[in-house]
Amino acid sequence: MYSIAASSFFSPKLPKNLPFHNPNRPLFAIVRSSSVAQEIDKSSEERTESLGLKGLEFPAIKGAKRVVLVRHGQSTWNAEGRIQGSSDFSVLTSKGESQAETSRQMLIDDSFDICFSSPLRRSKRTAEIIWGAREEEIITDSDMREIDLYSFQGLLKHEGKAKYGEAFRQWQIDAPNFIIDGHYPVRELWARAKSCWDKILVHESKSVLVVAHNAVNQALVATAIGLGTEYFRILLQSNCGVSVLDFTPQPEGGTPSICLNRLNQTPGSPVAGGSSAGRKTSKRIVLVCHGVSESDLESSMPYTGNGPLNMLGNIQAQKIAELLLDLKVNTVVSGTKIASVETADTITKVQEAADCLGADCIPRYVETKQIPDLDVESILTQSKKDAPGLQNLSSGWLNRLEDDVNTSLWDQSGKSWKHLLYELSKGSDQDNVVIAVGHPALHIAMMGHCLNLTKEWLGSFHLNAGSITVIDFPDGPSGRGVIRCINYTAHLGRWSIPITRSTQADEEY
Repeated sequence: MYSIAASSFFSPKLPKNLPFHNPNRPLFAIVRSSSVAQEIDKSSEERTESLGLKGLEFPAIKGAKRVVLVRHGQSTWNAEGRIQGSSDFSVLTSKGESQAETSRQMLIDDSFDICFSSPLRRSKRTAEIIWGAREEEIITDSDMREIDLYSFQGLLKHEGKAKYGEAFRQWQIDAPNFIIDGHYPVRELWARAKSCWDKILVHESKSVLVVAHNAVNQALVATAIGLGTEYFRILLQSNCGVSVLDFTPQPEGGTPSICLNRLNQTPGSPVAGGSSAGRKTSKRIVLVCHGVSESDLESSMPYTGNGPLNMLGNIQAQKIAELLLDLKVNTVVSGTKIASVETADTITKVQEAADCLGADCIPRYVETKQIPDLDVESILTQSKKDAPGLQNLSSGWLNRLEDDVNTSLWDQSGKSWKHLLYELSKGSDQDNVVIAVGHPALHIAMMGHCLNLTKEWLGSFHLNAGSITVIDFPDGPSGRGVIRCINYTAHLGRWSIPITRSTQADEEY
């Protein structure tokens, strides 16, 4: 094992909202809190010059590259509720070792060229378990350590609250602007994440495993797809959760196209439990991509949903329904296409029968709705792009559609998202779980609306048939959504797509 030294263990103070640039994104973002929408213009020449970050880009790559991020298993300080930061006093618990072994089994058939790891013991041990008997050395890099929390490190959460009062409150509710010991930890972390990507992308490898920590993995995901520090704690990273990013070279060189293929595929169920980033939540939307239909084999557009589910689609629907038994679902909504309706029906029947094991029981009622606004297939079929590429559903495939098609998709999905938030708002303060079944393109676009992005981000996310995406609302439907997982497919078992299988043509540029 060998190491890469940190560029600076204690980073200098940095300005907020660093404008990391991905060529497929506009140089601005709309940032929304629970009650305020603020537009931050990132295209200003004067602003970027004052930050000293003008022209900041990712290194060009010669061929497609896939990077798999894994958070370490449960540590002793995780179990104690102690603030770890970049300290190195905690080690994996027996549960953490078991989680790492589960991740090893999940990735055992997947090929990696190289493994990068944080040097901290809890991460390095997780990497060693997952890496197993592979001959290549693990590269440790200090820039992949956890967020530096300075005087907070080692404190129990109630101790931090008692000792630091207002500063601890700011860390909880406004982390990007949180300052301690003269440092802005989240802003420093975002800058450090960019440094990590520079080193990962210049390495001559096609498939990379990175084992690190909660906050740094959040920063790696966010900076890759062009999101600023305001997205801290919005893209969850559970213990041993797996996230995948695809990097595709541009023919003209320069910064590659980047797509988040999946987020936080965990060893355990993604729908069990009721907290997000340590906050209790009773409101949740689960986006379900319908199973494969008979017509998908004949259509030029993937997952048209016009025909009934085929054998694989029925298996996918059943597996989804079984996974969702960990939830008490209130409402299942879908579009009107046959594949969506049949997938929704399977979920509903399993939910209603779940509590009815005795002869005298009364099945629980689950409300079902078919909403035409959730149908986007007619929009997608307006595209005149070559069908073979679309049928493969490679990462970022929505980028290849015409601008007017994506504009229509974006506008339609905005209406769909409002329908879901309305359904979620029912029932006062009671628990409410809404399942939405539809086309992958619809759900990708609705995720964009949830994150308050624009249509230029449509190619930044990927979903497969039969996958689920979970969004929690700890502050209720009017608050920010917290993404618990994206494109979760572990429930499909042998019918799921291997995590490191390339989704791009193996082509040199």
